[in-house]
Amino acid sequence: MKTLAGLDLLVLGIYLVGVTGYGCWFYLRNRESERFMSAGRSLPGWAVGLSIFGSYVSSISFLAVPGRAFAGNWSGLVPTFALPLAVWIACRWFVPFYRRHGEVSAYHHLEARFGPWARTYAVACYLLTQIARLGTILYLLALALVPLTGWDIRLIIVGAGLVILVYPLLGGTEAVIWTGVVQAVVLVGGALACVAVLLFKMPGGPAEIFNVAAAHGKFSLGDFGTSLAQPTFWVLLAYGLLINLQNFGVDQSYVQRYATARSEAEARRSVWVGGLLYLPVGAMFFFIGTALFSFYTAQPSLLPPGFDPAARPDAVFPHFISAQLPAGLAGLVVAGLCAAAMDSNLNCMATLYLKDIHIRYLRPRAGERESMAVLYGSTFFFGLLGIAAALAMISIKNALDLWWELAGIFGGGVLGLFLLSFLPRVSARAALAGVLAGVVTIVWLALSARAAFLPAELRNPLHPFLTNVVGTLVLVVVGLLLASRLRRATPA
Repeated sequence: MKTLAGLDLLVLGIYLVGVTGYGCWFYLRNRESERFMSAGRSLPGWAVGLSIFGSYVSSISFLAVPGRAFAGNWSGLVPTFALPLAVWIACRWFVPFYRRHGEVSAYHHLEARFGPWARTYAVACYLLTQIARLGTILYLLALALVPLTGWDIRLIIVGAGLVILVYPLLGGTEAVIWTGVVQAVVLVGGALACVAVLLFKMPGGPAEIFNVAAAHGKFSLGDFGTSLAQPTFWVLLAYGLLINLQNFGVDQSYVQRYATARSEAEARRSVWVGGLLYLPVGAMFFFIGTALFSFYTAQPSLLPPGFDPAARPDAVFPHFISAQLPAGLAGLVVAGLCAAAMDSNLNCMATLYLKDIHIRYLRPRAGERESMAVLYGSTFFFGLLGIAAALAMISIKNALDLWWELAGIFGGGVLGLFLLSFLPRVSARAALAGVLAGVVTIVWLALSARAAFLPAELRNPLHPFLTNVVGTLVLVVVGLLLASRLRRATPA
């Protein structure tokens, strides 16, 4: 495949050096642990919202979404239909709750409600999810850069991982948010440039994109049947509602950003900006995948010999960038791809380790100097784990499906535990029983489908996207039933 021209590499290099240097500049302002974690609680809502949007997008959307749309249809957009409801619920209940408590950790209140086990369980689920997320982001970025540079994918994963690690390590959360603003602008600009080129490079004009795509059912939202074993519209919608509620309601990556806003009103504004901005941008990424299908269906000779897009749909978009975009513009688009990959949530992981593990269990009286050392060390450590996860993902076929499945498993029903914590009559004992039931359900659903030695009746009959949905429901129902039974058993 054609690699990037010198001008493209120059544009990309200027972007990477500029945004990394800008992020590292915040080192001068973030030498105290509280400011490192919460940016002084003084940021405007629009900036926090753009950072939330950038975190929501990532290279998972920039590459895997077009790959999914190229190989299939727009059914993958269905989970975003639940965004407005999730955003409204977050603004109505979750944001005021976190702002009122003032804690930078999303899981601190779980200990006061149910005990230290609940807090630690939620932290473990979050850390596992973010390691898988960072691994997916780095893998997809490397997958795109391999044909553009000709470098080994392992070298790119390690190099990109270290670059992504630098400015969160030095600049803290404030650097993450302000560089996130720049990244949001660049990634949207790069995507828009691709849309424009696709529209006007079709031999039959822009209308041909829609004609070819419609003839192949590419704009379909999927099957509207009632099967729970297939990724139907309803399965995806249920998955989207739970994941979006989990993101905006209990995810440390979002909650920590709420804490950086200068007021509760600004925090609410950030949720609306970050959540609703993704709706049109997400649709744009699906359109890119569909347009790529029409583009190469109408002009199959533009694909290199031996390249099978059906086998590697995630690689189609990078090939288009390298082969069809003019010099300079390709560099801008790749800069947008890198922008989508640079939001790593490493600071959030380090914050949880310091607040919920190190201070809680190891050094309750840790001083300022020790706290900063822990934040730096844990940021670096989690970055290395993300790189290792990316290396383990090499050779998978569809990164988006894998990420959705891992997110469902590692979510561990944490949203259900939060919902129980808001009900005053649910005891710690009932919540623990609910969590155990939810974890057992999730483990069975995740593993039994692949266990060939099990008889068919003992295997998971549901689609993997429902793993976390069912696990959360089981957690809540068991917790409520046991709470009710315990109340009846207690003498008046």
